Amino acid sequence: MSEALLMPFFQHALLAGVLIALAIGTLGPLVMANRMTFMSGGIAHATYGGVGAALYFGVSILLGAAVAAVIAAGVVAFVSYRYRHRIDAIIGIVWAVGMAIGVVLSDMTPGYNVDLMSFLFGSILAVEPLDLWLLGGFDLLLVALVWWFYYDFLALSYDPLFARLQRVKTAALHLLLLLLVALAVVLSMRLVGLIMVIALLSMPGFTAERYATSLGRMMGLSVLLSLLYIVGGLFLSYALDISSGASVILLAALGTILSFSMKKR
Repeated sequence: MSEALLMPFFQHALLAGVLIALAIGTLGPLVMANRMTFMSGGIAHATYGGVGAALYFGVSILLGAAVAAVIAAGVVAFVSYRYRHRIDAIIGIVWAVGMAIGVVLSDMTPGYNVDLMSFLFGSILAVEPLDLWLLGGFDLLLVALVWWFYYDFLALSYDPLFARLQRVKTAALHLLLLLLVALAVVLSMRLVGLIMVIALLSMPGFTAERYATSLGRMMGLSVLLSLLYIVGGLFLSYALDISSGASVILLAALGTILSFSMKKR
C-alpha cells in the first residue's frame, strides 16, 4: 500500500478526498437537519444533464455540470417555497429529466465519448490539479459562509418560524444552502461520483447526530467521519482495483451500521 503514496494520481486523490471531506462533512448535517437529502439527490442527478450538454457542445464538463447544478438548485428552491405540497413530485421530475437529457446528449455527441460511468460512480484517475484548487477555494468560501451565518443556519434548521420572526431571510438562506450543495456535488463528482455523493452527504451526519450535542460538534464529527471513509475507501479502491466511489460508500455504510450496533452514549 505504501507504493500508492508515491504515485502522483493517488496523491491528488488523497488531497481531493481531504478537501471533499471538509465540504461534505460541513454540509451533511445542515442537509439532514433541513430535510434536504431528497432535494440534494434531485440536484445531483440533474447535474448529469450538464455533463451531457458539455460533451455535446464541446465545453468544459465542470462548467456544464456547474451551470446545470445551479439551475437545478434554483428550481428546487423555488418549488420548495411555492409548491411545498408537491415538492416530491417536482424533484422526481427534475431528477429524471436531468438524467435523460444527459444520456440523450451524450448519445448524440459525435466521435468518442468520455466514460460517463466515471461521473456517476467516481474515479481516482480523473482528479486533476485544477480540481484541487477549485475544491480548496470552495472549502474556504464554505467555511467562511457557515461561520458567518452559523446562528441563522441553526435557527433555519431547527425552528424556521422563529427564524422568520427574528427577521432571518429564510428563503435566501435556503437558496444559499442548496447552491452550496450543488457546487459541492459538482466538485466532488470526479472522486466519489454524482450518485455516491448523496449517500456521503447523509451517512456521516446521520452517525454524528447520535453522539453530538450541538450543530457545530455535529459538523466536526461529520468531517472526521467523512475523512475516515474517503481516505479508507481510496486505499480499499487501490488495493482491490475497484471504483473509488463505491468503495467510499460501502465503507461509510459499514461505519454507519457499526455505529448503530453500539449503545448510544
